[in-house]
Amino acid sequence: MEKYEELYNKVSKIVNPVYLVGGSVRDILLGREPKDYDFTTPIFPDEIEKLVRAAGKRAYLIGKKFGTIGCKIDGEFVEITTFRQEQYSKNNRKPQVDFVQNIENDLKRRDFTINAMAWKNGDLIDLFDGQKDLKNKMIRSVGNPQERIKEDPLRMLRCARFMSQLNFEVEPNLEEKIKENSFRILFISRERWMMELDKILLSENPEIGLNFMMKNRLFNYIIPELSLQYKYDQNSPYHDFDLWIHTLKTVMATPKDIILRWAALLHDIGKPFVRTDKTDRSNYIHHALLGAEIADKIAYQLKWSKDRKKAVLEIVKNHLDKDSPLKKYDDVSKKNKFQVQTGESQNKL
Repeated sequence: MEKYEELYNKVSKIVNPVYLVGGSVRDILLGREPKDYDFTTPIFPDEIEKLVRAAGKRAYLIGKKFGTIGCKIDGEFVEITTFRQEQYSKNNRKPQVDFVQNIENDLKRRDFTINAMAWKNGDLIDLFDGQKDLKNKMIRSVGNPQERIKEDPLRMLRCARFMSQLNFEVEPNLEEKIKENSFRILFISRERWMMELDKILLSENPEIGLNFMMKNRLFNYIIPELSLQYKYDQNSPYHDFDLWIHTLKTVMATPKDIILRWAALLHDIGKPFVRTDKTDRSNYIHHALLGAEIADKIAYQLKWSKDRKKAVLEIVKNHLDKDSPLKKYDDVSKKNKFQVQTGESQNKL
């Protein structure tokens, strides 16, 4: 018996009926160990809490007003949430949550088809062809993409994150609506931005999600200075690539360290502002110094911790030094020595 089946059986002895749902089901179908185990049930939160306590478990109540009760089973933290639907008023990102009694209404409120499946006693509930989209490696919205984005614009960053984590493509209509609605990311808190951005940077294929954000104008609103790098000809004999491709390659070359990857993303952010043109090339004197100043402002806007800000700024400011931890990754990314996955051919970027 698989771990998720054992866990499901133990949860169902406490709360019944119950379904494994969302990202947990997606990961299981992909042959991955779920990072989170989420369950859903028609039972109301007060009753879930009583059942959890009656089973001798501590009930975690931080999400109770949204219908979620947490507990630990065999060392795994699980969340059990009442079936719900959400209603958003105009220009309000905080939904009114209504509890419902059928799983169909619960699943149709979710963001993408690959996250809108449920599992119960060996039976898969897949109302929106999520399993087909998993097979086709496609991210598709549940229902109307315009409505899903307006409900919660963070879904645009979540889309980029799933692209990077799963190496999936995006359904064209969803991508079109993300580009049209990119300005709506400003309605979302910087803390929620950071949660997704960190996950993208620490993913297996960060360049895919980052390039998706660039192409679809999300960086225009999140880090405007970075958006200037797109298709920016460096006019330099030391570089085979435009500035954005070089940045992507540098991010890709670094180890999975959040400080290094943020530094890689921002290390050349000062270049467009200090450019001087000569007959046969362009120079970027003091771009590292200015880049650190720009990164300082970005750190403030994104509400970084003091420690993160200090560490990233130090690397950006000194990334040209021989002993910089970024130096070798920056250097290897200047010439055509390895490929970058961007979701489109490089000569079109």
